Amino acid sequence: MTTVLTPASQLTAADRCDRCGAQAYLRVVLLSGGELLFCAHHGRKFEPELKKIAAEIQDETERLTAVPNTVSEEER
Repeated sequence: MTTVLTPASQLTAADRCDRCGAQAYLRVVLLSGGELLFCAHHGRKFEPELKKIAAEIQDETERLTAVPNTVSEEER
């Protein structure tokens, strides 16, 4: 069971992968305390091991394929 005391904030462009320095899209809160940040590539690569030691995994990789909101010509 995952218990979250405070809601995690959304990851930003300033959050960087602990493995390669790319923009982080996964936050892994460890059972032992602390957290790790990963890009989508390294998050997928290490997923099986991370699930064993994670209290919570915040996965925002869907943002990579999301279509940004745009203003139509009529709304301008």
